[in-house]
Amino acid sequence: MTGGRHDISDTSRDPCPYIIVYDIGAAFAMGAIGGSLWHGFKGYRNSPRGDRFAGTIASVKSRAPVVGGGFAVWSGLFNAGDCTLVAIRGKEDSWNAIMAGAATGGILAARSGPQAMAVSAAFGGIILGIMEGVGAMLGRLSSDQYKPQAPVLDLPPAAQQQQPASASASNVSESASAVPAPKRFFQ
Repeated sequence: MTGGRHDISDTSRDPCPYIIVYDIGAAFAMGAIGGSLWHGFKGYRNSPRGDRFAGTIASVKSRAPVVGGGFAVWSGLFNAGDCTLVAIRGKEDSWNAIMAGAATGGILAARSGPQAMAVSAAFGGIILGIMEGVGAMLGRLSSDQYKPQAPVLDLPPAAQQQQPASASASNVSESASAVPAPKRFFQ
């Protein structure tokens, strides 16, 4: 990978038409699960004492698919914008995600008027910019642990200086036995 998020020649992720469909399904699943938890709790809390289980189920059945659908629509628009920008610009970097987030925010607020579109587009771009920045920062911080490092070897201290010829033979044998044998790295 070079530069931003992914290089165009990166084969670790699916090509654009397939990633859109995959991410729509994944976003719907995340939204439905999160919506089930959220609306299940709300249904339980807002139901009378004898009907809490039934209120929980009714709330989950009525609202969780709506939340999942909202997640899926947002993901579909975002990924379609991201893939479109990859095709137009010819490279895949963080700017594509930021611009696609801004476009998604603006498109989803289109029914509310131009001022709401501009505000939502700005927030979409800012949020995606923060997410991309945090992702890049975490990638940079965690990349240090993957740098190759030289192995640490326990080598003996530098060979002692040669003793003068007048030294006795016993001193020479004692100094030779004091130096430990070097450890082998691979055995």
